[in-house]
Amino acid sequence: MSTTVYTTMESPFGRLLLSGVLPEGGGPAALATVTAPGQKYALAEPADEWVPDREALAEPVAQLTAYFAGKRTGFDLPLAPEGTEFRRRIWAALDEIPYGTTVTYGELAELAGQEPRMVRAVGGAVGANPLLIVRPCHRVLGASGALTGFAAGVDRKRWLLDLESGTLF
Repeated sequence: MSTTVYTTMESPFGRLLLSGVLPEGGGPAALATVTAPGQKYALAEPADEWVPDREALAEPVAQLTAYFAGKRTGFDLPLAPEGTEFRRRIWAALDEIPYGTTVTYGELAELAGQEPRMVRAVGGAVGANPLLIVRPCHRVLGASGALTGFAAGVDRKRWLLDLESGTLF
């Protein structure tokens, strides 16, 4: 049976909650969730069975800190998000969107090998992304280029896109 650990970290969005799954043989946790205060469809507090362990999640904290400082453009972490096969396929396609660029939901559907008409289902999978920021769902825009939907709020989405475009630093 695996153990889920958690920690928090300060960010431009407030205190982020990170959780991860410890490997059976020990070592750093595989990141399972990153959530921001007020984020839709996400835990605001750790689940009762989660165990605090800052050390096991030190690398995700360090990489997120560097990202927010404009010193990191991607993440190199073991990941353990839970989701259906369809959602995991969409989340994997999110990983293919380069730093500083955006795609539409239709383009993301195509990246994931889905029909462009699947935009609603793709949008649902993007909205259920448990790895805020690490899996760059903020890089997905509406067909018109509008900043539509972001579980942590459109203002935060705009901030992330501004960070990645270099307008913050």
